[in-house]
Amino acid sequence: MANIALIGAGSIAKFHASAIESLSTAKLVGVFDINRQAAESIAKIKKGVKVYSSIDELSKDKNVEVVDICLPTTLHHDNVINAANAGKHVFCEKPIARTLKQAEEMVAACKKNGIKFMVGHVLRFFPEYKRAKDLISAGKLGKVGMARLSRLNTFPLTSSSWYTDIENSGGVVLDMSIHDFDFLHWCFGMPERVYAQGLTYRINKNTPLDYALVSIRFKNGTIAHVEGSWAETSGFSAKFEIAGEKGILDFDMKKNQPFLLSLRGDSTGNAGVNVPESPLKLSPYAMEIKHFIECIDNDKEPMITGDEAILSLKIALAALESIKSGEVVKF
Repeated sequence: MANIALIGAGSIAKFHASAIESLSTAKLVGVFDINRQAAESIAKIKKGVKVYSSIDELSKDKNVEVVDICLPTTLHHDNVINAANAGKHVFCEKPIARTLKQAEEMVAACKKNGIKFMVGHVLRFFPEYKRAKDLISAGKLGKVGMARLSRLNTFPLTSSSWYTDIENSGGVVLDMSIHDFDFLHWCFGMPERVYAQGLTYRINKNTPLDYALVSIRFKNGTIAHVEGSWAETSGFSAKFEIAGEKGILDFDMKKNQPFLLSLRGDSTGNAGVNVPESPLKLSPYAMEIKHFIECIDNDKEPMITGDEAILSLKIALAALESIKSGEVVKF
């Protein structure tokens, strides 16, 4: 049983708290947030959850084995390093950090202190995306030539409006499209070049809109197009289309049958078929935390290490650089 304390009590922390309590191998023992009322709201999930008065108090609590960081991106660096120096295993929400230097320092601190560190790129635990990865790895599509992904939402508004500050949030590219960047390099390996266009450097408190279209060429030849939007009015949606020599994978969360594998006819004349896939609908947030606890218990590397998360960050930063300069960014 892993005793976990949350740092941060915003919307994503509520998902984490529920996920932790759904696991037989985890126990939520405490929470800290500068907004004590928000922390107390999460603590009500179960009797005995402590509300800390400071991060220092949480760090010194020997009852806490794992720190789960659910804070704005620019606050990840200091809190991950503080938890690592206190000897706590650390789970941190994505993206790993706002800058490459911050991310590298976080990874180094965790390695120095010999603790497990995992970044919450939760898409790898969504059944549709995991199934797609398995099919691609098994060669069901043959050589993949093209992938097209989109992730669309309304603009995330908070009391501090930190999402409208590009230096803090990194806009839709760093905060939301990074989900798709992580999925893509998980499937196709190292990127070769990135080109992007978008509205990111135009957003402000008076114009809370962002949109970006990112093209990535991978070293294996796959070309991916990633659309990210914080300009929708109809709520969240996500979809992907992945095309290979043998067929196409199609996923659209808004369809009644969202996940479909269409195979081409073979050389013997057999017709292509549409194979509906029905992945189990488990909580991805519970699955990622369960995986992290298993890695701690069995002394194994988590699926999404700090180094893996750094690669996703590099793709996002390259896209932001391309939007700003109008030029292709090479890896």
